Amino acid sequence: MFTRKTVSFLRSLKRNNNREWFRAHKEDYERHVRGPMSDVVARLAVDMRSFAPELIADPKVSLFRPYRDTRFSSDKSPIKTAVGARFPSRQFARGEGAGLYFEVAPGWVWIGGGMYMPSSADLNAIREEITSSQPRLHRLVTSPAFKRACGEMIGDRLTRVPRGYAKDHPAAHYLQFKQFLGASEYEASFATSPSFYRELLRVFKAVTPLVKFLNQALLERLKQAPILVDEPTTRDLRRSAPLPPAAAPMW
Repeated sequence: MFTRKTVSFLRSLKRNNNREWFRAHKEDYERHVRGPMSDVVARLAVDMRSFAPELIADPKVSLFRPYRDTRFSSDKSPIKTAVGARFPSRQFARGEGAGLYFEVAPGWVWIGGGMYMPSSADLNAIREEITSSQPRLHRLVTSPAFKRACGEMIGDRLTRVPRGYAKDHPAAHYLQFKQFLGASEYEASFATSPSFYRELLRVFKAVTPLVKFLNQALLERLKQAPILVDEPTTRDLRRSAPLPPAAAPMW
């Protein structure tokens, strides 16, 4: 699917990261980068049905735009030098929940999934799921399939067990995590290997149980969230109050 021209284009883009160069080579980008990526996503849309039917594999959703948002970044390079695809859960709004992801960059191929930036509420829900289902997460990330594909769960961690949990809690190691990821990284040339797609599927299948665990925790939080009814405002009270009787005519 990907070829040497894919990696070559990304490396050239890294050296010439400006809109003028990109516009002049847009046809090569479509043929050697975005086109093959769309083909991979379309193939995954079929193969993922057997192990992750709740995840979306659709080029319209999965593919990222090539242009970077530089408004709040010190790096003003306008074009992304890596091409990636995300596979989110259809159970959540856009940008929420755990999912799968892979990218091809000038220097690497990254395949994996999980949650990269959970909100405070999501993080609390995941920690509650970790404690209430202990040792389920441990079994998932130490399973033979996960260990062969990813080694171990990775992500930023606290230096201590979070407040509210005992220091010697049986799940203390996992409660310290702020990110929950399973991944494997390869040389950039691996994208052109005949075994690339087979390995992509192998890692995705190994990481999917972690993704399901995280999403289940978030769904449980949504089920338990109280339905809040806004207090009526003074204006609303005036509108809903009974009208005073009409004044009697003076004639």
